[in-house]
Amino acid sequence: MWRVLVFLLLIGNAHAADVLHLYNWNNYISDQTIARFEAQCACRVVQDYYSDNEEMLAKLAAGATGYDLIVPTGNAVEALIRQHALRPLDKSLLPNLKNIDPAYLNTAFDPGNKYSVPYAYTITLIGYNDEKIRELGLPVDSWAVLFEPRYLEKLKGRVTVLDSQRELLAAALKYLGYSVNDTDETHWKQARDLIIRAKPYWAAFNASSYIKELTVGNIWLVHGYSNDIFQADLDARKADRGFRVLASIPKEGAVLALDSMVLHKSGPRPDLAYRFINFMLEGRNSSELTNLIGSGNPNLAARPYIQPEIAQSPAVFPDRKQQARLEMLRDLDRHQRRVLSRIWTEIKLR
Repeated sequence: MWRVLVFLLLIGNAHAADVLHLYNWNNYISDQTIARFEAQCACRVVQDYYSDNEEMLAKLAAGATGYDLIVPTGNAVEALIRQHALRPLDKSLLPNLKNIDPAYLNTAFDPGNKYSVPYAYTITLIGYNDEKIRELGLPVDSWAVLFEPRYLEKLKGRVTVLDSQRELLAAALKYLGYSVNDTDETHWKQARDLIIRAKPYWAAFNASSYIKELTVGNIWLVHGYSNDIFQADLDARKADRGFRVLASIPKEGAVLALDSMVLHKSGPRPDLAYRFINFMLEGRNSSELTNLIGSGNPNLAARPYIQPEIAQSPAVFPDRKQQARLEMLRDLDRHQRRVLSRIWTEIKLR
């Protein structure tokens, strides 16, 4: 009997060891992709989820360990590199890295891609109810529609903005003619004042339920993520709402958030992590995420598998002219974080 128990214990331990621990954004990979990888590697994928980079960084800072693979945005990758929390990549184990569009490699947050492999990207832009905005005759090619009272008077209570310090400040900075990474406190205060002036017209700071609000027609214009706008439009069409939810990249420019796969030092199975990264770099596997949620895709080999309507959307695949107006957020130092936190408090309390 004891031999049977020992055998079962050994089998159980071996099974437990063949587990990839993935810390990812919610709804950021399709179930069928996971199932295919599990079948291919004879392992299990266990996922934990986060809703923003600050939450993920805070959890790791509080001592969370055991994650083989994480999918942070560029500025969070930068923070993790500075904390010496990541394993350098052995690119000999990633032959499919050749599929990535060079435009998304060698970024400022990880020169030479020593630690990160591009996964997907989103653009922070304007999403809107096409029917209502056309009726009101409002422009959607500029951040002005989000900040200027002459437009907002027609939209009062029908606008939401992201509940995100960096993203909202970035939109205001771009409208004022500055870089999203401008750290001049005078410019930050100008952006603060612009936001406070517009705030009475907004319905809410909302980073989650705005998709549903757009879909049912309660909200007509949002500052949001391109993949969320895609989802809202999909839901509205499925529900026969009679209107489209469209996206526009403002002419002043916007934030491009490139999410990348990185290996955390605490992960016990870097071997499985490498297999997963190389698996996700295959065109078909990579395309499933774009087809599922409308995320931008830096993988050239994925393009033939992407649904034509998505492939032709400028909010998902911007052209070179639009790309030139997009910027990735950089990480802030401690002093800058404190200043921004104070400004954010002022915005929320006014």
